[in-house]
Amino acid sequence: MAEHLFHLKAEWLGLRNDVGTIDAGNLKTKVSIPPEMDGPGVGTNPDEMLLGAAATCYIITLAAMMERSKLDKEALTMESVGVVDVTKGIITYKKIIHKPRIVLKSVATAKDEALALRLAEKAETSCMISRAIQGNVVVELEATITK
Repeated sequence: MAEHLFHLKAEWLGLRNDVGTIDAGNLKTKVSIPPEMDGPGVGTNPDEMLLGAAATCYIITLAAMMERSKLDKEALTMESVGVVDVTKGIITYKKIIHKPRIVLKSVATAKDEALALRLAEKAETSCMISRAIQGNVVVELEATITK
């Protein structure tokens, strides 16, 4: 069994509406509460970082699956949406919606298109971040396959 350790250092000198910093190797940024939650909106925030972790894990997993399946593409892009619910002062990260767009080569067959859709669906359940948040945050998929 191999374990990989990732480290993050955080500093928060002020109160709720102040700005802190995080340093996690290649991720170095200011952090604060987003303006939608009455914060200063400086740097990034936990909501964006969770969405970013889920989205990057998903698209990397999908790309790897497509490579292993020898499914050639022209482009792989994606938009993701994070839905945060605030009810009676309780903040809940409710849902993440991934919207990958796979553009296959013009010579792709109907079988290739079906494979692309299957891989898009499988990548969502195979991604380590999706598995980590399973049971807490709903992850939905709205895949588009074209050529």
